[in-house]
Amino acid sequence: MGGGPGPGLDDLSADLPPATPPGVPRAIALSPILAARLRPQDLAAIRAAAPGARLVTLSREGLADGPLDDVEVLLHGWLAPDAFERLLARAPGLRWIHSAAAGVERLLSPAGVARGLTITNARGVFSRPIAEYVLMMTLAVNRRLPQLLELAAERTWQPLEGRELRDTTLGIVGFGSIGRAIAELAAPFGPRIVATRRSPGLRPAEPPLPPGVEVGGPETFGDVVAAADFVILALPLTPETEDLVDDRVLGLMKRTAWLVNVARGRLVVERALLRALREGTIGGAVLDAFREEPLPPDSPFYALPNVIVTPHTAWSSGRVLDRTVDLFAENLRRYAAGAPLLNTVDPGAGY
Repeated sequence: MGGGPGPGLDDLSADLPPATPPGVPRAIALSPILAARLRPQDLAAIRAAAPGARLVTLSREGLADGPLDDVEVLLHGWLAPDAFERLLARAPGLRWIHSAAAGVERLLSPAGVARGLTITNARGVFSRPIAEYVLMMTLAVNRRLPQLLELAAERTWQPLEGRELRDTTLGIVGFGSIGRAIAELAAPFGPRIVATRRSPGLRPAEPPLPPGVEVGGPETFGDVVAAADFVILALPLTPETEDLVDDRVLGLMKRTAWLVNVARGRLVVERALLRALREGTIGGAVLDAFREEPLPPDSPFYALPNVIVTPHTAWSSGRVLDRTVDLFAENLRRYAAGAPLLNTVDPGAGY
């Protein structure tokens, strides 16, 4: 798919302006990314990648500091869902959306899909910090850090026996860029690593698997969950994956196993997870994503001793914003040249 008009544009209503040849977009709309406004150096990088393009700044609520009728490109970050829908109506010339997040489920609304827009995402931008987060949490659980911190707060001297990572099995559900980064970072510690994804074979230009990593197709999902000491959710949210982790899947897990969710809250049926945690049918959970965010102060997850709650921060690092802007700028150059864009999303698959 090239940098010009995306698939399905022939189906747009006749009142849209005619498609322009590949080239620098006339105008680019920029919403806040990663809950922050773009820095001066970010704007300079975008201007350098698209010289002459008019930049329109959006607020989270969708308020624009300029007209939107000639906007061709949207950098979609922190934008309220209803604001996105209004923007679609106000930007008839919009052709390409770059998501500053890896997940694009909010962009695949009926109105968004009907427009046949080209969508790219931030695949790869967050892989390293999320992998480090997962490694940190698996080590913390194995070395019993939560209990040690609790004992220290009580001024109690009680050594606890830990477990080495090489004596555990990591089960990665979703072996995209994040799942691969987790495997590559954890492999030197020596755990068994099993993974499941939609297509088991290596994709074109995909590097070889890390030594000892086993990756299977969807038919291996149950085996991966049953074998793992840590079931790590690293897959996108799609109609097929929503509510994936339910009573049945939790029942496949070892009684000592931990669920680690660094993806989306809606992958998990939270009532089923709470029941499993309270009844001890699984060992615990590390949860960085929830159905409702921010997580309400009265959420029962906060009170459970076998749960580690973090505020959707696994992706965060000082390098993320730089990588986000670099990727968008590179795609702007490709758009202007009519070259294929990086990280193009398949709307049918949802990622």
